[in-house]
Amino acid sequence: MLNVSLAKKKQRLHVLCLGSHSDDIEIGCGGTVLKLAGKNENVEVWWVVFSATGKRKEEASKSARSFLKSARRKEIIIKTFRDSLFPTESAKIKEFFEELKQRFQPDLIFTHYRNDRHQDHRTISDLTWNTFRNHLILEYEVPKYDGDLGSPNVFVHLDERVNTLKIKYILDNFKTQRQKHWFTRDTFLSLMRLRGVESGESQYAEAFYCRKLVMAP
Repeated sequence: MLNVSLAKKKQRLHVLCLGSHSDDIEIGCGGTVLKLAGKNENVEVWWVVFSATGKRKEEASKSARSFLKSARRKEIIIKTFRDSLFPTESAKIKEFFEELKQRFQPDLIFTHYRNDRHQDHRTISDLTWNTFRNHLILEYEVPKYDGDLGSPNVFVHLDERVNTLKIKYILDNFKTQRQKHWFTRDTFLSLMRLRGVESGESQYAEAFYCRKLVMAP
């Protein structure tokens, strides 16, 4: 298996995290963001949540600040597009994507998996690819009732410290979700453990889907 480093310790790295709802980024790539921000002294992260209002908006903002503590520069954006109705709001969301592209040019983008069965997630994934044509895009996964997990082809190993911190931040910050039967430590831990098994010599890992990758000589 080929190991590829995303960035050197002091190399400038611009990262864009896109999530439909207030806990998507954390669940899908929270550990990887923690690892990048912790190891890279010159990382800038833009964190965009497309639908969060009221208490959920407060939770989203608090959680983003937790995950981005080590980032040298950060921008947290929380929008209020209508939850579960992104396909009908796609024109407005596309306009925001175009504004975002003018303001920030990322080296790496985290977005939803293209085959995610949630309509909001698929809309954000499609518009990510439609807007950013010359960027490294990694699609993350969110476990759910639909059973839409696939076979990822990119893995980021997580050590015990990062793995534990990710789960702690999720459970501490999203108190409104605690009544959901799936929103538990076991759920998040088990998926990372499974991806760790699939990725080789790691106990835990986050997994992603990469459609296009250009290797520099």
